[in-house]
Amino acid sequence: MKKTIFTWLLASAMVACTSQPQETYYEKQVAFPADATPEQKVDMVSRLVPTPQQLEWQQMEFTAFLHFGMNTFTGNEWGDGKESPELFNPSELDCEQWVKALKDGGFKMALITAKHHDGFCLWPTATTEYSVKNSPWKDGKGDVVRELRDACEKYGMKFGVYLSPWDRNAECYGDSPAYNKFFIEQLSELLTNYGEVHEVWFDGANGEGPNGKKQEYDWTAILAKIRELQPKAVTAIMGDDVRWVGNEGGMGRDTEWSATAMAPGSYTHKKEAMEALGINNMSKDLGSRELIAKAQEAYWYPSEVDVSIRPGWFYHADQDERVRSLANLVNIYYRSVGCNSVLLLNIPPDKRGLIHEVDVQRIKELSEYINKTFANNYVENGNQVWKAEIGQSKEYNVKANAMVNTFLIQEDIAKGQRVEDFLVEVYSNGAWQYAAEGTTVGYKRLLRFSDCTPEKIRVTVRSTRATANITNVGLYYAEPLQDEGAKVRISHVKTDEWKAVDADAAAAFDGNQETAWTAEGLIPLVVDMGKEEAVAGFCYAPVAGEDLSGTIYKYNFYISTDGQNWTKCDTNGEFSNIMHNPVPYFVRFGKTYNARYFKLEPVSEINAEKNTSIGDVGILLK
Repeated sequence: MKKTIFTWLLASAMVACTSQPQETYYEKQVAFPADATPEQKVDMVSRLVPTPQQLEWQQMEFTAFLHFGMNTFTGNEWGDGKESPELFNPSELDCEQWVKALKDGGFKMALITAKHHDGFCLWPTATTEYSVKNSPWKDGKGDVVRELRDACEKYGMKFGVYLSPWDRNAECYGDSPAYNKFFIEQLSELLTNYGEVHEVWFDGANGEGPNGKKQEYDWTAILAKIRELQPKAVTAIMGDDVRWVGNEGGMGRDTEWSATAMAPGSYTHKKEAMEALGINNMSKDLGSRELIAKAQEAYWYPSEVDVSIRPGWFYHADQDERVRSLANLVNIYYRSVGCNSVLLLNIPPDKRGLIHEVDVQRIKELSEYINKTFANNYVENGNQVWKAEIGQSKEYNVKANAMVNTFLIQEDIAKGQRVEDFLVEVYSNGAWQYAAEGTTVGYKRLLRFSDCTPEKIRVTVRSTRATANITNVGLYYAEPLQDEGAKVRISHVKTDEWKAVDADAAAAFDGNQETAWTAEGLIPLVVDMGKEEAVAGFCYAPVAGEDLSGTIYKYNFYISTDGQNWTKCDTNGEFSNIMHNPVPYFVRFGKTYNARYFKLEPVSEINAEKNTSIGDVGILLK
């Protein structure tokens, strides 16, 4: 009898368990059936989830870029690959100093520029002579990658590498099969000889080789090699795990979908698919219902916000006073980590081979501010899981007399990203009042509002794709910060008496980057400064704002004492990376020229268009 009852109970339990519908999840990618309706597509996207390594990557929140190499010693942002290895000679290189500073700053991973566009390798590669093995540093026996890897191991920090696909030194670049073999050999060295690698980072930089042909990268073979040698690593930007946010200013989208219609940059069909949807990396909408309805597939492809703590990506001594302020970095934190992204903050080591004291202090201040802000959650039981249906609200009690101004909400992204729209209200003085509202949540969303001391908080999920899995709700107080960063000085010479020659171009030197001189065609700007100056360099600032059309990429710069006879100044003739980092570019000649007139001649525009735009221009005397 007892056996019969037990058997009946067991069978009943099995029926009860199997009667509960089980959700089907799609890891990393989902292809829609040809006859899928828009509603069915959205339902499938709601069950799109990250791989284990994508989830681990998202949970890091803070990662660090370390741009260090030949450019550190030449003052360039993009080298041409012709610089002598003799120039690379850090006097006090200490990777433990780097990693300890990053650890104290709250970073979870250090990612090194093992090779930048100039082709100079920071490890003693067997693939080229253009590496540390032919530098005077440690008599050619040094290995920066090894030293950083060992320091990461010592301090418990994850380790990543950036290997530039563009190589301006390699003779085989442009001979696509030969260079792809060369590049994969370099990649194999990095992924075989340095222990576990957690992130492999490629940008899409591309150019022509010595043979005049544009290199065609074999991304399929490149990613296959990574999967073979480092299967747990995430691949970023031109990889298929992590997506570039679309700018280098530290700004994530207000609506940031990790479950997106955006195809990874390395996929062969990406261009055709993205053109059909009318989107690119910079598009504001990468995952709305309307976009999903038009798509044939979707991807878990989360956003990484890469930005430098300085105006440039490599260290330049003249930028020591232009390190981002604490207020600016906190704002970037809210717009990156607080907008469902991971922050990749560049902190470039200097010529000594140390992270500069100013940078060390600033990231320490940032860590202390964030730790202090989020140390106390004033919401009671905010970490209880809430399975929220569309239109559903949930009230939370707030600790007594708590002053708050920051709201946090998180989803369990291991079960997908689902929230589309939500409202936050606070209960105070006997009434509910509006506090904030947002669209996507994802891993983490932060919203700021005016200081208040509420008794309760109410969160309403106004729109969601299936049941939302809310794992955390919080209220915090963030102390106000004053951004005391000084305005960038564009010119050492007063521009009041300047006159443009043969053009109505006063907007190009009015001291206001938001007003621009524009011209159809690649038109030189010629200026009479009114008197002779000992010119040591110049500054070119693109127009402020989103419209960068006309921004100069390559240029020539000339000076003259009489406006008739011109001398071409010694520069590299390129505003490297200005398309993605549109900040004022300061060019110094290494010597002075006596001049009353100067001429900035555009050679090419960032999009190869035939127009010119100058937000501001200035002359440097030192």
